[in-house]
Amino acid sequence: MTPKSRYLTCAGRQLHVMDWGQPGQVETVIAWHGLARTGRDMDELAAHLAPRLRVICPDTIGRGLSQWSPDPSAEYQLSFYARLAEDLMDQLDIRRAHWVGTSMGGAVGTVCAAGLSRPGMQERILSLVLNDNAPHLAAPAIERIRTYAGSPPAFDTVTELEAFFRQVYKPYGWLSDAQWRRLTETSVRRLPDGRVTPHYDPAMARQFVDHPDDYELWDHYDRLRIPVLCLRGAESDLVLPETTAEMQRRGPGALGLLRVVEVPGCGHAPALNVPGQLDLVAGFIDAARA
Repeated sequence: MTPKSRYLTCAGRQLHVMDWGQPGQVETVIAWHGLARTGRDMDELAAHLAPRLRVICPDTIGRGLSQWSPDPSAEYQLSFYARLAEDLMDQLDIRRAHWVGTSMGGAVGTVCAAGLSRPGMQERILSLVLNDNAPHLAAPAIERIRTYAGSPPAFDTVTELEAFFRQVYKPYGWLSDAQWRRLTETSVRRLPDGRVTPHYDPAMARQFVDHPDDYELWDHYDRLRIPVLCLRGAESDLVLPETTAEMQRRGPGALGLLRVVEVPGCGHAPALNVPGQLDLVAGFIDAARA
């Protein structure tokens, strides 16, 4: 299936979106990428689901082909990303949707589904997949991510950039050579001096400085009343076992609505690109649809 590449103005900012699906498909999945990534990371998942579901894969502002924010301090934060998501759903006439989010994308989904900052969204999220994301993240891992994301390197060639991605994203688990190449080619931009660098606004990492508690989401998590699947990379340094244990004791966990699955061979975060991972997500969404 060939997706449509679309550009929409949401909350005054242009978003790039990959729209997978067929006319007449009513049920929708929103698949939201991680902090320094793009919506193209969701290609395998979208292709897996698209025969029966519409899948919307946005680039967050400041990433990929979406507009960079002219007001980084105000807009590179979860509450504004949730505002973008609400406007995106309105423009695409999506009344309700299942949500799959990797890392930051899971946090955006949690904020939307909780309805604290966007009350109109609470009833619009039907289920939530947190791909190596949780209401509390380990501080040392956040500092590691902030450091590399805030100072992206530059290289003379795309091949060198791919080698960098293979190293920094090794915790994603197994990717084929073709998948590594596509990951690189869909997240590269050329600098004025001719070198290449990851395709995002380095200012987006100011989220951790301007909004240091943005990812402390227990208040949001405790409000969730929908099925939640938490995929934890077995070697993740961001989502710790004690955090997923606490998730089981409160919020949707206390209501029997949470399932936690450790994904072997992965750290932060599983790439959602191999049959076992794809089937887990698809099976969870199918159960939530039933």
